[in-house]
Amino acid sequence: MFPTKKTTRAPSKKASRKSVKKVSRTTTSTSGNGESAIAPEGTEAKLEILGSRQLTTWMAEMGVSLAFTTYQTGKLFLVGLQPNGKLSVFERTFNRCMGLTAVGNTLYMSSLYQLWRFENVLDAGKDVDGYDRLYVPINGHTTGDLDIHDVAVDGTGRVVFVNTLFGCIATIDDTSSFVPLWKPRFLSKLAPEDRCHLNGLAIENGRPRYVTTVAQTDMANGWRDKRRDGGCIIDVENDEIVAKGLSMPHSPRLNNGKLWVLNSGTGEFGSVDPVTGKFEGLTFCPGYLRGMDFVDKFAVVGLSKPRDNLTFRDLALDDALEARNAEAQCGLQVIDLNTGDVLHWLRLEGIVKELYDIVVLPGVRRPMAIGFKTDEVRRMVTIGSPGML
Repeated sequence: MFPTKKTTRAPSKKASRKSVKKVSRTTTSTSGNGESAIAPEGTEAKLEILGSRQLTTWMAEMGVSLAFTTYQTGKLFLVGLQPNGKLSVFERTFNRCMGLTAVGNTLYMSSLYQLWRFENVLDAGKDVDGYDRLYVPINGHTTGDLDIHDVAVDGTGRVVFVNTLFGCIATIDDTSSFVPLWKPRFLSKLAPEDRCHLNGLAIENGRPRYVTTVAQTDMANGWRDKRRDGGCIIDVENDEIVAKGLSMPHSPRLNNGKLWVLNSGTGEFGSVDPVTGKFEGLTFCPGYLRGMDFVDKFAVVGLSKPRDNLTFRDLALDDALEARNAEAQCGLQVIDLNTGDVLHWLRLEGIVKELYDIVVLPGVRRPMAIGFKTDEVRRMVTIGSPGML
């Protein structure tokens, strides 16, 4: 179960101001068509973040902030609203951070060889320099380099994740790198060979229900030869394939009784009928899709620029972009689930070219986090309720 925070002591004003000045303060300008250009200070290379004109209005109306991880640059971004209504962009560095999930005050995130649990240490109604969420890394479980992709929390409060290297759903215990919970029946054994590139996980009624895999292969890195149309969705309850013929699918999610998925190799956001196995694309997005969450009648999806290597070559996404005379983008898009229209967007230009996961943070206006590149974590002390000897 989740640990319960009793009482907390926020960092000193000196510490929090240092954090904001070095990492999270932004400079903002507005281009002719109204979008905001935000360049977070403290970043090691050029990065520009462009937001559509009504993105901040939509975030305020929905009462949400956004969090997302970047793949190759190893950044956790927290996007909210400043007091003046403009975007607040806060980033922290974690090596190869990928899977991300939020439950209440808790945030789980995978990195290169660890699984981190963050806790918000601010009581309701409190803030630090205008930030109403302060996520602190409380526990880091060393898993080794498992290539963890999606991360989730089940109905018992247990963290579960996709162990892509071994091709299984797993959890953690006090002594092991990981504890395997389930693997596809077509895998003959657990082996650190990334045989099928299992990557996505959907939770239903507190239990893992669907997973995505790039191919049904049982040999080391066999999925790489099946990227264009070997993808499938598996029902974990009965170990049956419910959809196949997909192209590098990612991020299966259940929302309002519907199974949504990103058909990454084609650039399509859509849904799958688990009975017929039919994929129905709703929206084409100009990028390699990974990461998805929902709020109200909207989906928020992540786009990446394809890497210039064999993994991303010869996909239908290339043809679709060429047909539309478009370039691949990196960023977020907000999609109306009723119409498929892209109503709002956030675009990243510069060093960040790939995103992995996205979570919507409801009831949060402006989040921040503590990391390890500065010394604030030394002064971050929280005190629980007195216990008994």
